[in-house]
Amino acid sequence: MPQSYSTLHVTVADGVAEIVLDNPPVNVISATLMKDLTSVLGELRDDSSVKVIVFSSANPEFFLAHVDMHILDDEDLFNELVAATPRGVNVFQAVGELLRNQPQPIIAKLAGKARGGGAEFVAAADMVFAATETAGLGQIESLMGIVPAGGGTQYLLERVGRNRALEIVLTGDLYDATTAAAYGWVNRAVPAAELDEFVARVARNIAGLADNVALRAKEILAPARPLEGYEREEIAWASLIADPTALALMGRALEHGAQTPEGEADLEQLMRSVTR
Repeated sequence: MPQSYSTLHVTVADGVAEIVLDNPPVNVISATLMKDLTSVLGELRDDSSVKVIVFSSANPEFFLAHVDMHILDDEDLFNELVAATPRGVNVFQAVGELLRNQPQPIIAKLAGKARGGGAEFVAAADMVFAATETAGLGQIESLMGIVPAGGGTQYLLERVGRNRALEIVLTGDLYDATTAAAYGWVNRAVPAAELDEFVARVARNIAGLADNVALRAKEILAPARPLEGYEREEIAWASLIADPTALALMGRALEHGAQTPEGEADLEQLMRSVTR
């Protein structure tokens, strides 16, 4: 059984590892959450009893809001994560690489919103099932004066194609589950009342396969490792985040309630208001 974590709740039963993301108030991706994810996936990697991993959220409104705008406040932990980052990716891209290279298939059960780094996390999962009435996905970064830098541009190219990837990145809009499914961003939209049982059934079916079938299938259908794309993403992001405009936008966003439940409810509108 995996150890306990401050931002995750982990249970393992009948071949299914369920990981519940829990970083109040809105499930931002903090340095602590990133460290916990690295640790738990490392623990599960060699656990032969685990056939499939399901991620969900303790917060029905927010799966993962986005990367914590205060992430550098814990400088020592952040630097520890950077030092452990594999060659060829940045610290945020390394989160997606964890999911994509985990031996077990990974399912994201998306009941609430996932923006920015949260949307990148969802796109890095092997399968995504989203609640029709309540789920939302958005790459919010352009409204903050930057671009995605956690692998999101590359995942979008793979999932939805270049034209829709440009639309998603440049509009900063929040996309509902039905549209996301039509684009290929998620596997399918499922009525919210049926989402838990639907995902549980998929996970049970995978866990019930003969030994090693799920692991071999993920090996065969291995994701690309677009190192050149990751490098382009990092260079573009680094040039924009160094501009005082981006820092000012994020600062004003925090002043107006970003990272609070009220502000995150319609973060796109909040960001557009602070740019005026």
